[in-house]
Amino acid sequence: MKARRAAGAVLAAGVLSCLVAGVAVTALGVRVDGSSMAPTLRPGDRILVAPGSAGEVRRFDVVLLRATGRDALLVKRVIGLPGDRVAVVSTPEEPFLVLLQEGGRGPVYRVVAPQWTAQARRTGACCGPDGTRSARPGLRTVPEGAFFYLGDNPDLSDDSRAYGWGAVDRVEGRVGLRALPVASGRDIGNRPVLEEYRGPSP
Repeated sequence: MKARRAAGAVLAAGVLSCLVAGVAVTALGVRVDGSSMAPTLRPGDRILVAPGSAGEVRRFDVVLLRATGRDALLVKRVIGLPGDRVAVVSTPEEPFLVLLQEGGRGPVYRVVAPQWTAQARRTGACCGPDGTRSARPGLRTVPEGAFFYLGDNPDLSDDSRAYGWGAVDRVEGRVGLRALPVASGRDIGNRPVLEEYRGPSP
């Protein structure tokens, strides 16, 4: 009899813990709207922000931010940090070639992300002096206190190419993990890498 009561108590505690966790995720998690970060994040996913990460940017992290002059909360990936030089080259053969020169010195790298290659079809060149799209590609220096950000689904993303440089002090936090759906896994994934670029300088 005592064993049954103990088992029942453990079961009840487990159910209560699950309910509390579910309520916490719903209350504290941010719901993803739109497909600008697909396939990394999909509409309806719930993400949690890493505590103490507001006002911080690290290359290739996914962050929550508010674009300059806008109150809407965006979920995007950090590409260029202050002092970096960035560009987007768009040709029929390669519609979304992202170039990066770390710290504005040394070799120029291409930012490689499989999700871009699989989805980009109609992107334009970048960047103008303010970090937005331009008629021709050009390496631009990311200003102090700013960063360059993109969505993982380039054709459906309004990002720096539309809003200009992001302000570091408008970053609400780094996306720490995906809370829901559980089946998708907690890790955000699809992190880009840098590869040597041997093409012409834009």
